[in-house]
Amino acid sequence: MTADNPSKPRASNNGDVKRVALVLGSGGARGYAHIGALQVLAERGYEVVAVAGTSMGAVIGGLYAAGKLDEYADWVLTLSQRDVRRLLDPVLPGPGLLKLERVIGRVSEMLEGALIEELPIPFTAVAADVGAQREVWFTSGPVDVAIRASVAIPGVVTPIMVNGRLLVDGGVMNPVPMEPVIGVDADFTLAVSLSGPKERDRLRNSPAKESAAERPPNEWLDRFTRSAAGVWENEFVASILSRFSRDAEPEPTHPAFEPPPPGLGLTDVATMSLDTMSALINRFRLAAQPPDVLVEVPGDAARTLDFHRAHELIDLGRRLTVRALDHFEAGLIEADDPS
Repeated sequence: MTADNPSKPRASNNGDVKRVALVLGSGGARGYAHIGALQVLAERGYEVVAVAGTSMGAVIGGLYAAGKLDEYADWVLTLSQRDVRRLLDPVLPGPGLLKLERVIGRVSEMLEGALIEELPIPFTAVAADVGAQREVWFTSGPVDVAIRASVAIPGVVTPIMVNGRLLVDGGVMNPVPMEPVIGVDADFTLAVSLSGPKERDRLRNSPAKESAAERPPNEWLDRFTRSAAGVWENEFVASILSRFSRDAEPEPTHPAFEPPPPGLGLTDVATMSLDTMSALINRFRLAAQPPDVLVEVPGDAARTLDFHRAHELIDLGRRLTVRALDHFEAGLIEADDPS
């Protein structure tokens, strides 16, 4: 249903549009914003009648459909950065750096063996089969297994095998999976994208043209500072800037490019690459199948592994959802006003 489609939902005589099909996107720790979105929907009396989710969207969506989201939220709100580091289960060597067994173990305890087909709210978790190069929709079986398959960020979280399929993060192919909720008996669809335009530097669709020749630092320091904001720690950005002075002559190097910045790890490169890819895929897929309400969380609101920032990201999700629903509800009232 699009904005100019006559089938777009309209308010009933008492102004109520209550049944919502919910789509929760991928984006690592930014997915805490999904919790805030669900809180706002509940406070406004909306009934979620179906949920589809990818990656962190599958985590939140699965727990919500099973009635366990409050327990999960209470847990993550207590996590410090040190707690998160202990939970991530680093492993070398292997097809990923993190196993997530402790995290998934805690989620499994909350879910208590729940099966997707028995959930009170229909739920679909989306993963990607890298062998067959196709999406996989989990609509039955253990919820925790479906979640684990959907969160396997390539190069970061180890993939898993399920029934002969090698599965990775669903965001590789479908960052905001609208398709599973098509045809659901709902008054409108609401999607939460975690790859929205950056707050400090609006996302541009056209390619940037650049010279491979080395340029003086004073020509690119401002651009680096803008692009790095929200992606790396302040200390990391400062370490790069300290290597150069706006008034200093660049040191001669051969070849002309600089080596990767110190402190840049495999997880940084992998998650930033996936975020970049997902943002592009997201634009095309949402253009083809737009939701009635789109909540866009800026892609630089948090780094993928910033799972210690639950408070601020839940609050961000609340604020952005309030804004989107206010706009949507105002449109319904205006459309139903006979004057």
